[in-house]
Amino acid sequence: MADLSAFPITARWPAQHPDRIQLYSFPTPNGVKASIALEELGLPYEAHKVTLADADVKSDAFLSLNPNNKIPAIIDPDGPSGKPMGLWESGAILQYLAEKTGKLIPADAAGKYETYQWLMFQMGGVGPMFGQLGFFHKFAGKDIEDPRPKARYVAESNRLLTVLEKRLDGREWIMGGDYTIADIAIFPWVRGVKVFYEAGDLVGLTEMPNVQRWLDAAIARPASQTGLNVPARD
Repeated sequence: MADLSAFPITARWPAQHPDRIQLYSFPTPNGVKASIALEELGLPYEAHKVTLADADVKSDAFLSLNPNNKIPAIIDPDGPSGKPMGLWESGAILQYLAEKTGKLIPADAAGKYETYQWLMFQMGGVGPMFGQLGFFHKFAGKDIEDPRPKARYVAESNRLLTVLEKRLDGREWIMGGDYTIADIAIFPWVRGVKVFYEAGDLVGLTEMPNVQRWLDAAIARPASQTGLNVPARD
C-alpha cells in the first residue's frame, strides 16, 4: 500500500485508493486533458474534484501540490524509481504519462519531439488565446466597450485554427495515423470554443472541414466520452 502522507493535499482530499494515480482536477479544457489521457492509457486513477473557487485552488492544501493554483495536478504513487511524485501543469502531465507508458507518443525520437512541438503549440498558443477569446466574448470582458481586445483574440484564434486546419489536411490525427497527446491537448480547447464559448462561427470554425472532422472523431473516442466528464461537476 502506497504511503501518500508526505503530500498535505491528501488530508483535504483523502485517497481511498492510494496505489492509484491521484488526479486533482475539474472538467475544463485543461483539466480534462489529464482524465482523457488516463482513460486512453487504462491507468488506474482516483479523481478528486477541485473546483476553480479560491476556497479550493488557493487553499493551503492544493497549493502544497501546485504553487501555481491551477488544475490539473496529480500524484503518482509509482513515480520515477518507484517513489511517489507530484506533478502539475497539464502539458507536463501529458508528457509524463506518455513517457511512463510508452503510449500516445511515437517511439522514435524525431516523432516524439514533433509531438512535443504540437503540445507546446497548445500550451503557448491555443490555450491562452482561446481562453482570452472566451473571456471577452462570453464572460465579463464582453462588457468592455473598446472592441480591440476581443478583435485581437478573435483574429489570433482564427489564425491558430488555420494552422491546425492545414496540419490536418491529409492526416487523420495531428501526427498522422496515430492518436497522441498532441490531439488530447488541443481538441478540448477547440471543443470549448464551439460548445462552451459559443464562438465557433466567430472564429471561422465552420469553414474548417479538417478541424471539424478531427474534432468529431476525437470527441467520439470512448476515453474522451468518459474523460470529458471527470471529475463530475456535481
